[in-house]
Amino acid sequence: MAEERNQLRVGRLLKAHGLKGGLKLELYTDDPARRFVPGAEFTLQVPEASVWHGKTITVREYRVMNGSSVVFFDDVEDRDAAESLVRAILWIDQDLDEADEDAWYDQQLSGLDVVRDDEVIGRVVRIEHMPAQDLLIVKAARREVMVPFVKAIVPTVDIAAGRIVVTPPPGLFEELPTADAAPEKDADGGSAAE
Repeated sequence: MAEERNQLRVGRLLKAHGLKGGLKLELYTDDPARRFVPGAEFTLQVPEASVWHGKTITVREYRVMNGSSVVFFDDVEDRDAAESLVRAILWIDQDLDEADEDAWYDQQLSGLDVVRDDEVIGRVVRIEHMPAQDLLIVKAARREVMVPFVKAIVPTVDIAAGRIVVTPPPGLFEELPTADAAPEKDADGGSAAE
């Protein structure tokens, strides 16, 4: 039986660092020392017009400099080459059974029920990968709601139970009452309708 594999997004290249091809890295993994070892190969997500489209890239060196993650790749020898990779997203092949805790694949999340206060309020229809964070697109009633996929709003993902528990801020899934809906107060502080 073939081993099932998938891709995991592990970082985004932010900007060139120095003159020797280094790039500052935004991490999407809790274990960069394991992911960015020399020889690790990544698939690049870049625009079709990029010279890097359809290519992979191999880590030469990873280090933390002044609190920032910096990575050097084979065949990226100078600042110009590094500039051509800015904004690229790095993906790595991974066995499905070796996934990081709190890391899921899009197909594992799509179709899950979205639950708030033990009530199903929608279903995940897709995931959008944005530079700052991922968004769960949830079909709720007759509209789609963009839910930031962060621990504060999505504290529990239970693939086995087929559900995601959310604790959304007021107004994310429902309309909030407007200020004009509040009863008017008269000069004595009582309601004008009294």
